[in-house]
Amino acid sequence: MIRIGIICPSEIAARRFLPALRKAGNICFAGVAIADKTEFKGATDVVIEAERAKAQAMIDNYGGRLFESYHALITSDEVDAVYLPLPPGLHYQWAKQALEADKHILVEKPATTSLTATADLIELAREKKLAVHENYMFVFHKQIQEVNDIVASGEIGDVRLYRIDFGFPMRAANDFRYKKALGGGALLDCGGYTLKYTSLLLGNTSKIEYARLNTVEGFEVDMYGSCALSNDKGQVVQVSFGMDNDYRCNLEVWGSKGTLRSGRILTAPEGFVPSYTISRNGEITEGNFSADDAFLKSIQWFEDCVASEEVREENYHILMKQAELVEEFKDKLNH
Repeated sequence: MIRIGIICPSEIAARRFLPALRKAGNICFAGVAIADKTEFKGATDVVIEAERAKAQAMIDNYGGRLFESYHALITSDEVDAVYLPLPPGLHYQWAKQALEADKHILVEKPATTSLTATADLIELAREKKLAVHENYMFVFHKQIQEVNDIVASGEIGDVRLYRIDFGFPMRAANDFRYKKALGGGALLDCGGYTLKYTSLLLGNTSKIEYARLNTVEGFEVDMYGSCALSNDKGQVVQVSFGMDNDYRCNLEVWGSKGTLRSGRILTAPEGFVPSYTISRNGEITEGNFSADDAFLKSIQWFEDCVASEEVREENYHILMKQAELVEEFKDKLNH
């Protein structure tokens, strides 16, 4: 049994991770850590107590124990693996410390904020035979394969273009996504989803043809962007993303005989039934993809990474590919 602890009683840990973990097989909840004042600089007693209350609510619902610091959880003999739902700018620091303490890592996306940092974590994990899994759970949803099946069937003909759009309205002003020091910015957040899906569609030969990031007055991070990618077969994906946008989470596959469109392609929650349409020169048919629990499947993949060196190695390459695409996007901005 893998005993996993959570660093920080975050909203996604309470709302998505723990309910999914309860249904997983060979992995159980060991406890949750709150930061002490050396780990959460500037935190007041009120803030620390608020974190403690969130952590206690998790324990009341799911068991486990409270750790009084991140360091205490990372170094505990009662913990085999660590789930990291901190802001991205803090991932590398705590993931590296956890790996050094011989703990497997399940980290929210993006795993780190730079290619160098990701490569460093992978090198350390490989040396210690530990798992590092970046939690882009949508890739495990059945609808991803069902889209591929429709395309492979020839129902919409030969693919001329893929489009992926992912954006959401402005969140609270203090959200980490709008803070540079915490790894904020549209590219690392919603942009990462679109690049991840693009790499699935185009394969290992995908490359970025152009990239654009845009700012909004009053914010210190990039707020929206776009790019186009292609592969050695000449297939093209156009991407747009933003975090000050009307909500969109769409896939469009434009073929020679028809066009497939679907929403919630990257964010379908447990039990949600994604719908799609296929239009053929004005004639529209509707259908549904399967409901699924992608978060649970991501946790199960993490279990496989812990158990199998072969799966771990495959996952290192997946993690590195994502970091390389984000870095390539950044490089493209400078040319």
